[in-house]
Amino acid sequence: MSHFLIELASLMAIFSFAIVSPGADLAMVMRQSLVHGRRQAIITSFGIGTSLMFHVTYTILGLGLIISQSIYLFNIVKWCGVAYLVYIGIKALRAGQTEIAVDAAEGRAGSEQSAAKAFGLGFAANALNPKAVFFFLSIFSTVVSAHTPMMVKFGYGLVMASCLILWFVGVSLFMTTPRMRAAFTRASKWIDRASGVVFIGLGLKLATEKAA
Repeated sequence: MSHFLIELASLMAIFSFAIVSPGADLAMVMRQSLVHGRRQAIITSFGIGTSLMFHVTYTILGLGLIISQSIYLFNIVKWCGVAYLVYIGIKALRAGQTEIAVDAAEGRAGSEQSAAKAFGLGFAANALNPKAVFFFLSIFSTVVSAHTPMMVKFGYGLVMASCLILWFVGVSLFMTTPRMRAAFTRASKWIDRASGVVFIGLGLKLATEKAA
């Protein structure tokens, strides 16, 4: 048991840096918080966490190694991710002034986005990132023993996914405070444009990524 705890602690020490580093996931949750409110942002956070389990699952099953060794499969994932990030970036750039109702931050009004769409946005933003393939493949192959039971590895993934969800839920709560909501209402068009540029920039950066 102590061996498994050491493995989990080592994984979390590495993963904690990945959680807080800026990227498409953080940009997505911040925009969801500001544009669609707290409820949708939290649902999006769960989508991201679920996608993490998707990465962990195929890594444990060995599919991650196949993708990492296949330029063809890597490029399929990469260009799907590029297209998705550029698409949502263009949508953000084309968005007009956003007026947030009083209860929008709580998710009770001011948002027409469905829960399924909010969840899907988070899932897709994370799932279509090929860098996650190499991240989980590398940390699981270097930190986790080959003799560690598969169910224990899935347990590691659940802990990591839970921490990721908690982080983004915290971001969602912070970004939907009255002060942040009021600031967004005053500058919504420019924030949308900035987030659009960020998404497109992330897409272009992803386009330059090459398989290791």
